[in-house]
Amino acid sequence: MTWLTRYRIRHYVSNSFWILPLASILPALVAAMLLHAIEEAADWESTLHPDTARAVLGTLASSMFTFIVFVCSALLVSVQLASAQLTPRIIGIVFRDPVTKLSTTLFVFAFAFTLAVMVRVDSLVYRFSATAAAYSCLLSLAVFLYLIDHVGRSLRPSGAVWSVARFGRDVIESVYPQRLAEATRALPSSADLLDDDLAVTICSPRDGVILAFDSAGLVSLAQRTECVIEMVPQVGDFVAADDPLFRISRANVPSAALSQSVAIGQERTLEQDPAFVFRILVDIASKGLSPAINDPTTVVLAIDQIHHLLRNVGSRFLGDGRVRDSAGHLRLLYRTPNWDDFVYLAVTEIRHFGSESIQVARRLRAMLEDLLRTLPEERHPLLRQELNLLHRSAERSFSEPEDRELAGVSDLQGVGGKSAKNQSRGSLDDGRKGIEVTLQ
Repeated sequence: MTWLTRYRIRHYVSNSFWILPLASILPALVAAMLLHAIEEAADWESTLHPDTARAVLGTLASSMFTFIVFVCSALLVSVQLASAQLTPRIIGIVFRDPVTKLSTTLFVFAFAFTLAVMVRVDSLVYRFSATAAAYSCLLSLAVFLYLIDHVGRSLRPSGAVWSVARFGRDVIESVYPQRLAEATRALPSSADLLDDDLAVTICSPRDGVILAFDSAGLVSLAQRTECVIEMVPQVGDFVAADDPLFRISRANVPSAALSQSVAIGQERTLEQDPAFVFRILVDIASKGLSPAINDPTTVVLAIDQIHHLLRNVGSRFLGDGRVRDSAGHLRLLYRTPNWDDFVYLAVTEIRHFGSESIQVARRLRAMLEDLLRTLPEERHPLLRQELNLLHRSAERSFSEPEDRELAGVSDLQGVGGKSAKNQSRGSLDDGRKGIEVTLQ
């Protein structure tokens, strides 16, 4: 089985909502059959009349079926409303939620088990199976109440940005495992670049977004064929059919093997794309800053998560897009976002769209100043530039000097934090000093 086949199976299973609930039907039928056989052998009869048992179990089964349809419909509606309020990119994250999947699985199991017990009721009613069917429906009701609470929390702006950030922390740690201080960096040389005249181009077989690629497999393939492989698009880029996908230094690499080492799909995923995490959070912030919604507090919630993710990224070695084999020979070249890309993505749009919001300006300033204090010196130049741009944006947006002074204070809550009350003048002076140093 190729890497691409394994990836497609894993990706489909993890993102599909229906597999677990459908798979629970067979265990429910088997459990009802085995339980009936055990009770029949042990003669565990109930005093309940068969007609009464059939009526009760039939009502429970039909109610569970209606209940499942209602839950799925309500979930779809709530997700659509939340996506309209926040961003459509959170739909996939909601349907990957294990609580939602397992809850729906229990509902389908209870329906199938109750139905299987009901059809086995003839002249006798067995005690344990009928009781188990009834209590499984009661358990489903309890889980439903918990599910409503869970979905309500997860689809709030705070819950949605927290879920996105949780995935973001995982993908950042997997894609950039090395800390900046621990990384050993080799300077690139001219030998690391492919000769344009000699390189062979392999085109994409289909349209789509680059979801992930098999770095280890490509290095192994390049080592076997004694060549260098360059992946042209970056993870998250859209490629059309016949667009350049790979460039190789020799023509003896089978194109089919290369195509099996990269996954192309309809939309970006979080698996190997840490920039997509920032994209989702920035989209949520941008939607909150739109005139139709005008919700700067949601923007602050998004900046809270962007702040900590940006600190995480800034403390890690982001790679140079060069992978060598065990002998030290260059085998794979690929494009990866650098620190500038992450900062521009995290700050630029929010700064533009939120230029007239004092709350957003203060929270962005608090983020940038904290990153300047906590990240290594090599990360500082762009942060100082963004702080300078934020100051100039506030100068243009607020005509009153009192508003400009208020916007020039860093505040982790946007407006209302203790730092704004107790350290307003000091923070303003520090910010101005930092800008003066930058301008000099």
